[in-house]
Amino acid sequence: MADPIVHAERRADPARPVPGPAEPSAGFGSAEPASAGALVLRVLRVGLHVGFAGLLAFGAVLTVASAPHAPQSWLALALAALLAVVYLAGTLAEKRHSAGGTGPDPARYAPWWLAAVTLLWAALVAISGDFAWLAFPLFFLHLHVLRTAHAVFAVGVLTGVVMASQWWHHGGLEPAMVIGPMVGAVFAVFMGMAYRALYLDGRNQRRALAELHSTRAELARSQHEAGVLAERGRLAAEIHDTLAQGLSSIVLVSRSAAAELAAGRAEAAAGQLDLIGATAAENLAEARRFLRGLSSPQLLPRPDGGSALEQSLARLCAATERRAAALGVRLACRFSQEGDGEPLPPPYEVALLRAAQASLANVLAHARASTAVVTLSYLEEDVTLDIYDDGRGFDPQAVSARVDGCGYGLPSLRERVAALHGSLQVESAPGEGTVVAVRLPLRNGPEAAG
Repeated sequence: MADPIVHAERRADPARPVPGPAEPSAGFGSAEPASAGALVLRVLRVGLHVGFAGLLAFGAVLTVASAPHAPQSWLALALAALLAVVYLAGTLAEKRHSAGGTGPDPARYAPWWLAAVTLLWAALVAISGDFAWLAFPLFFLHLHVLRTAHAVFAVGVLTGVVMASQWWHHGGLEPAMVIGPMVGAVFAVFMGMAYRALYLDGRNQRRALAELHSTRAELARSQHEAGVLAERGRLAAEIHDTLAQGLSSIVLVSRSAAAELAAGRAEAAAGQLDLIGATAAENLAEARRFLRGLSSPQLLPRPDGGSALEQSLARLCAATERRAAALGVRLACRFSQEGDGEPLPPPYEVALLRAAQASLANVLAHARASTAVVTLSYLEEDVTLDIYDDGRGFDPQAVSARVDGCGYGLPSLRERVAALHGSLQVESAPGEGTVVAVRLPLRNGPEAAG
């Protein structure tokens, strides 16, 4: 009820609710972290309460000491005790409600509480002028609890009461009796304004900090979701380019092996079974790579520390020929290199190998080609990979528009290349073969791939 901190907050921001458990007041004993502004406000609050208690006790002691047996002294002592109880009850009620949200809302009773405190003080001043000093903490109480215009008027009335008390008890007024209360009142008004400015600044900082925390939490959530989606896309592309193609090859070769066995050609079927085993072993290695998070096991480092991409592409062409032969398809697949090779960033090597794997898998499954050529070229500014086949061709736009779950390899491959600041082009038409061209920037590539 009497907490000046909270009442000033309500006046500065009437829509602000009373602080609850999640929003403790900035008062003494609050659990709120002590920022510089909160510490200043806490010191002001404690100083106000201590000053009020000290001046009340000081006035009571002087009154009793000046006339220890006078009835007025004992009346003043009783009123001082009552004032202390009322003041303490209000401050404790406000603190309990602010810290724990328990009890009735003190804001409804604050003006009545302040009126009771003021009337008890006026009665004490009428009995003894020694209680006039209590006007100074009362100035701050009125400035904190009431709105500005009402508070300034109340301060003026209290100042007049102090001067009237001095005149009543001393039989006249001296300059100091007028100047002192007036200076104190002006000082209290300016201090109240300074306090309000300090509170508003602290409130704005708290709001800005809360918004910053909220924004950071939202940004972290968005980044987490983006990372999850990106990782899902990466794993989908990896699975499509490796495991899915390998399993598809195993299915096709197993069907061919079954046909050979049904025809009584056991030797041909045995060769196809060997190819099934080799393909399954490669897929197992890829699955283990997913679990370990390592680079492709097909990219084995060369003894000189250079790139193994050339050897990997050559092995891929040879494996494609073997798979085609196992399926009864005549496909000549060869690898060629143009330019002097140089070490490439691991993301480049994986992307180019995946492009070759996906393209040759499509050649084997759909193109009905007799020739496929994989060309790796090291140019001055770029590294390129071209996969050509003389098959039946297709409409690239029709494949990109498919939504039945097929045709996933080309879009995912395009996304993988775009992530490395490269480009992918597909040139094909029905009956005219296909060329898949991948281009990655060499000079800025390692940084971009970072």
